[in-house]
Amino acid sequence: MKPLLIMAGGASSRMKRSLQNSTLTNEQKEIAQHVHKSLIPLGKEQKPLLYHLISNAVASGYTDVYLITSPQNQAFKEHIGERKTDNSYAGAKIHFAIQYLKEGYEKPLGTADAVLQALDQYPELLEQTFAVCNGDNLYSKDAFKTLLDQREAPHALISYARSGLQFSNERIQKFAVLDIDDEGFLNNIIEKPDSSTIEQYKDNTGEIFVSMNIFSFLGNALYPFLESCPIHPDRKEKELPEALRRLTTKIPKQIQCFSRKEHLLDLTAAEDIQSFNIL
Repeated sequence: MKPLLIMAGGASSRMKRSLQNSTLTNEQKEIAQHVHKSLIPLGKEQKPLLYHLISNAVASGYTDVYLITSPQNQAFKEHIGERKTDNSYAGAKIHFAIQYLKEGYEKPLGTADAVLQALDQYPELLEQTFAVCNGDNLYSKDAFKTLLDQREAPHALISYARSGLQFSNERIQKFAVLDIDDEGFLNNIIEKPDSSTIEQYKDNTGEIFVSMNIFSFLGNALYPFLESCPIHPDRKEKELPEALRRLTTKIPKQIQCFSRKEHLLDLTAAEDIQSFNIL
């Protein structure tokens, strides 16, 4: 089977809200205001994050990327290709999946809903294993490759050591902390924990592991948990970590965790644009 990757384009709302108070030049602010964050030109080559991200995936062995966008995705089409499927970009075949708004809601219903809609639109994914990642983190080639390695469990994720991530404690609290058993399987995933909660999940070496939203799933084994994932009462989203929490609670030792100690670039707020100058 082909090595497949589902990539969530993500919203740019936080990026746009942070522009006014950023130290970016007026030209950079203007571009960031009118372009989806994954399409903002970055670094010396002025290529967008989407290009670098897909290039790393391709170098690791992935051939096809299912890019989830909103229905208003003309900027992506202009950059990648106008066809729904089989566009060629950064060495991969790109297929568009659309996350439509649910009736009665004013914003998309989160990552679990996004992946669910992608599987509904491409039912062939139900019979395969595929990776899933965010479109605003620059994952390493090795991280992508790890998820292609053979394993016993149907699902997997990359668990990032807190000591390797060069983020503030405040930013870490916006991620999900991982509770991993002694055999390397996920026990629990705690979304957006406070500082005291994070400290409770140190392993026997004192290390804390967090999710940076890069996973591998067997489609038909994941689907029921995406479908039944509840909408968070405050954030009004169906969150992928909650679907995983319910999966591992009902069927233990199904999600294998592969640890990595490395930093990765993250494009969430306007100031993050400067961190990509090394590219």
